Amino acid sequence: MLTGLSIKNYALIDELQVSFNNGLSIITGETGAGKSILLGGLSLVLGKRADLSQINDKSKKCVIEAVFDIANYDLKLIFEEKDFDYEPQTIIRREILPSGKSRAFVNDTPVTLENLVFVSGYLLDIHSQHQTRQLIGDSYQFMVIDALANNKTLLKEYSTLLLNYKSIERRVKDLEQSMIDAKKEYDYNQFLFNELNDAQLKSDELEDLETQFEQLNNVEIISETLSLTKSLLNNEDIGIVDKLNEVKRALNRINDFNKDYKSVEERINSVAIELDDILIELDVFEENLSSDPEELEKVNQKLQTINNLLHKHSVLEVSDLILIRDDLNQKISITENLDDTITEATAELGIIKTQLKNISSKISVNRQEVIPKFTKNLETILSELGMPNAKFNIVIEKTENFKANGMDDLQFLFMANKGSQFTELKKAASGGELSRIMLAIKSILANYIKLPTLMFDEIDTGVSGEISNKMGEIMKLMSKNMQVFTITHLPQIASKGDWHFKVYKTDVDEVTHTQMKALNYDERVVEIAQMLGGLNVSDSALAHAKQLLN
Repeated sequence: MLTGLSIKNYALIDELQVSFNNGLSIITGETGAGKSILLGGLSLVLGKRADLSQINDKSKKCVIEAVFDIANYDLKLIFEEKDFDYEPQTIIRREILPSGKSRAFVNDTPVTLENLVFVSGYLLDIHSQHQTRQLIGDSYQFMVIDALANNKTLLKEYSTLLLNYKSIERRVKDLEQSMIDAKKEYDYNQFLFNELNDAQLKSDELEDLETQFEQLNNVEIISETLSLTKSLLNNEDIGIVDKLNEVKRALNRINDFNKDYKSVEERINSVAIELDDILIELDVFEENLSSDPEELEKVNQKLQTINNLLHKHSVLEVSDLILIRDDLNQKISITENLDDTITEATAELGIIKTQLKNISSKISVNRQEVIPKFTKNLETILSELGMPNAKFNIVIEKTENFKANGMDDLQFLFMANKGSQFTELKKAASGGELSRIMLAIKSILANYIKLPTLMFDEIDTGVSGEISNKMGEIMKLMSKNMQVFTITHLPQIASKGDWHFKVYKTDVDEVTHTQMKALNYDERVVEIAQMLGGLNVSDSALAHAKQLLN
């Protein structure tokens, strides 16, 4: 429940601090006294967007702080969900800086407005005339019926499944589009792959093929060169080997005379040995040399194929062609496997669809079961609120669509008077009737949804007399289970409060300020008497006020 409120530098409020208790708290004040300012400050705590114009003194920041006692409310998991520090005495603070920048804090931890709205929704519900219009919306009507039907767990399970369903549904659509796109390129990719695959590429073969080609293409000149080389080395008359042997014999005659001669002889011997090895290798080259036109053509074609592919794919290395081939193969495989993937995803979608239908059916049954009792209770309360002929026909129709909260369409059909037709609530009910309907619904919901604090802002507009007295009794009854505030102009309702606060204006140094104070019994008598008969309080008005309070 709301235990304290502090407002500084907001609109006409210079500084205000007030404490609250459980039960029914009444807030009264003359028109223009500043009750709307009080609600505006509370709305900022709930996450309403701030406005620099709301700051009274533009040189100072505006600070609004609300203290909630939530020890008896199961809200710890809600705080953990948003990673907030949970405290039994929770403090929410909003600050509007002179620059216009706004900040929000929960237990001194900075939070976003989105998260503030989420958490504050579990702490305080302000019901104003504007919010009465929520009653005609599907989401609010579904919320009411589902709260009575205890569908919270089923709806959470349904929501999780629906999220998964939509995710898989998007995936199937993406896969189907990918299949369409892939099939457009499939034949071309297959052609390119076959062309590269038939080439039987090896990453290091280009250099070898070029070597083979040069050798096969130049057999004659290679043969002639080898023969000439062997002749120059080994000819009996002019061969280098024979001449070298003569050098060896000549040096052998003098090698004992000087060690340097001996060294040169040894070097000549090494050269002779190397030349012998070269001659052997040249013999091998000559033996292995053969003319093979078919092999030459085969190598030439392979070289042309590779060079054409390199040019076609704008790369320089065979290894790049291999990467392209493998990538094409992967694309082809993905295309060929897309059908299986789509089939599997579609099957999974079918399973979840069945589960969604089963859960939504349970949700719908629960809704149908609570409607008769809800309708009866609603009509009974409205009768007590001066609408004896009000009738409701709440219709649920199953659809084939997966909506955010099931597969139902919901209509609140209303008939205010005998002899008229059931019509959509938004067309059939006036503003005053909607306010009473909302109060009736809230009073029923109070037995199903546990809110720490509920605040009514002039929900009694347009009613008087016995109806207002009944309104007060309903609010009083609701306050047994929750903290209830009501801003009212009616003395019958004001007299029902456990606590009474007055909002008023004062002028200090030609500056108007809004103040708020808790009234004691005598002050309450005067306030209610003024609500009954005006500022000039008569003895009869005082007596009537005491009678109402007692």
